[in-house]
Amino acid sequence: MPKMNQISAADEIQKTALTATKKDNLMDELYKRVFLTLPKVGDIVEGTVIGRKGLRVFVDLGSYGCGMIFGREFMKAREIIKGMKPGDKASAKVIELEGEDGYVELSLNEASQDLIWQEARDLIKKKETISLAVVDANKGGLVLEWKKMKGFLPASQLKVGHYPRVEGGDKDRILDELRKFVGTSLSVAIISIDPKEEKVIFSEKGAESDELRAITSKYEVGQIIEGEVTGVVDFGIFIKLEDGLEGLCHLSELDWSLIENPNDHFKVGDKVKAKIIGIEGGRVSLSAKALKPDPWVEASGKFKKGDIIEGKVLRFNKYGALIAISDGVSGLSHISEYGSETKMKEKLAIGSKYPFQITLFEPKERRMALSFLGDEAKKAPAEEGK
Repeated sequence: MPKMNQISAADEIQKTALTATKKDNLMDELYKRVFLTLPKVGDIVEGTVIGRKGLRVFVDLGSYGCGMIFGREFMKAREIIKGMKPGDKASAKVIELEGEDGYVELSLNEASQDLIWQEARDLIKKKETISLAVVDANKGGLVLEWKKMKGFLPASQLKVGHYPRVEGGDKDRILDELRKFVGTSLSVAIISIDPKEEKVIFSEKGAESDELRAITSKYEVGQIIEGEVTGVVDFGIFIKLEDGLEGLCHLSELDWSLIENPNDHFKVGDKVKAKIIGIEGGRVSLSAKALKPDPWVEASGKFKKGDIIEGKVLRFNKYGALIAISDGVSGLSHISEYGSETKMKEKLAIGSKYPFQITLFEPKERRMALSFLGDEAKKAPAEEGK
């Protein structure tokens, strides 16, 4: 009998333990269902407008309880609240879980902004285009309005047909051309946002038509074309391939030699041959220098590290002076050679020739560095050799 009693007692203990475990599991489940599903500060919640009392709007949040928009948040969202009535669905941002009188404090304005930025992210991800009105222009581009916010479309992001074709790159004339877009609508894509600064950047280049893509499908990278120059701008030239299609030959692709002003070398109506080096989204990138011999190939057999040569000063930059040792082959004479920018400009003149020693020569990488050897120009500057 004592043995049986001991077994019964053990069974009771086990049953009690199992019951306690089930209760704990049930409590855990209830905790998960109730507490872990509660919104957090910063969450966007959906609710139904119950009504308005004075400067307060009450929103039914279902299992979350009742929310309230009041005080500063009411004033921020008064334009939104004007059109709200009982029964309307509303999205709001939780700013306090247990606010005044136990209500969940909400912000309509912040929720609206968060939803707008999320929509912008979705548009960027999907690369979708939208039609927006141009409301202003400046020397850098166009100002567009989206969701009652001002966004910027840089001139560099205009599609080929819309970029101002102003000879000489006169900024005032470019601005006059850009102002002609004010009051019109453009198809653009959002390419960058900064919610903290409330900045939106647009591009028209991602919104090329299917028709343009169909035209470019007839061309391929590596193909050589001959076309008419239709525009000369500060960053290159536009070349007509056929009706409805132009390609851009960028400044860096015009020639192996340095070209600072395309207007000095090209004019509208010129016939130009170029190689197609890129086709993307209906845009064609061209290279005129690709049809000319690479001067670095010839230079590789003509020069070497340690050679003392005569170099011509092409231009200055913050790193030093750009020196040409033959057409299309140039390298940097570092500013440290001179001590300061002022001293460099005292010793060198653009267009003049001076003795230099080649201290780095990597023709395959098109890299060269030179050391200045003397203050006296060997030949009179300026126009010689141009």
